[in-house]
Amino acid sequence: MSSTIASTTSSSSTGTAPASTSSSGSAPQSNRHPHPPPPLPPKTAQLGGIPSPSPDITISVLLATLFFVAAAGNVLVYRRNRRSRYKFLFSALLVVFCAARVAALGLRCAWAAHPRDVRVAIAAQIFTAAGVLILFVTNLVFAQRVVRAYHPFFGWSKGVTALFGVLFASAVAVLAMVVAVTVQSFFVAEGDARRAVDRRVQLFCATYLAVYAFLPVPLAALAAVVPRNTGIDKFGEGHFRTKFALLTCTATLLTFGAAVRAVGVWCPRPLADPAWFHSKACYYCVVYVIEIIVVYAYTILRFDRRFHIPDGSSGPGHYSGAEYGTVEGSMAEAGDFARRKRKRKQRDEGGDGDDLELEADGREDHERSRKTPSSKSSPNGTRHPSSSSGDERQGSGSNSGKSRKHTWIRRTMS
Repeated sequence: MSSTIASTTSSSSTGTAPASTSSSGSAPQSNRHPHPPPPLPPKTAQLGGIPSPSPDITISVLLATLFFVAAAGNVLVYRRNRRSRYKFLFSALLVVFCAARVAALGLRCAWAAHPRDVRVAIAAQIFTAAGVLILFVTNLVFAQRVVRAYHPFFGWSKGVTALFGVLFASAVAVLAMVVAVTVQSFFVAEGDARRAVDRRVQLFCATYLAVYAFLPVPLAALAAVVPRNTGIDKFGEGHFRTKFALLTCTATLLTFGAAVRAVGVWCPRPLADPAWFHSKACYYCVVYVIEIIVVYAYTILRFDRRFHIPDGSSGPGHYSGAEYGTVEGSMAEAGDFARRKRKRKQRDEGGDGDDLELEADGREDHERSRKTPSSKSSPNGTRHPSSSSGDERQGSGSNSGKSRKHTWIRRTMS
């Protein structure tokens, strides 16, 4: 019997051992694959607050309809231009922007129907924050074209081109930072060290985007105010005044919206005590109404015609098809033009005694054009003398001929 008891005890001990090992083995397995924490609701006031079905769904549907109409109009414009081999990719970008805004407003309607669904709130905020970068980049590209039109050699220089390239790349980097911080802020509790890092990144991105939206205004203003050594390398259709006004007005509106969003990040308020800029009226006006004004202004005023440049533009004079030659030749030509213009004005005011001076200027221009041949850019980037120097000599000779003819008429009449 003792042997039987010993065998039963040994069998029981050996039987319980695998159970204990299996239980101990299952515990690390559960710790090795923990469930991700659920998203946490925000503890501070958000722009627009938490949507409700009563006003938010109606307003969102109305705004989404306006964006849909703008997208359809730009699709028609883009397809018509494409059939006529007229390339302007910003019409397609405007379609993408309008589609992103329709998606953001649709997600806001879903959030209003399910206010406790934090994942829908995350998606709505990501689409709202990311879409506006398309308009910022579009305005900056137009500002670059204005700078190159007013100052061709400066705008097409390697340093300025590289600077604009860095600005365009930074928009993509800031977009990635905004999306990452927006998602992570819903999964990090208060007091976590990552919360402070997310806070710094949010402040940087909000401030940078406000400055980024305002950047086309000083760039276009400085390009128009700073004295230039060459003529304007015009592009597109319409007056440059209209281009300048359209660019600066839309950039100012977008800057106001970005500044209000930055204020909301810099001045957080408790969820139960929001500020005026957290209200729904401010949210819809600052975010969506401003963007609708910008989109419709670009579409109605035909920005596809006004800001179009020829395909393959890569240097001074490519916008308008003008031949600027070298920098020194362009500066000398600009100085001669200013001198002739000043003397014509003196002739109109003073009358006699200036015709011989103008005739001498014509002869000097004729001799200078014979001594200084113009240059022309080849497709591989090198510069070589062109046959247009003969045309320039002919043009300057015709100017001197006109001066001599005018002097001969005055002498005959006297």
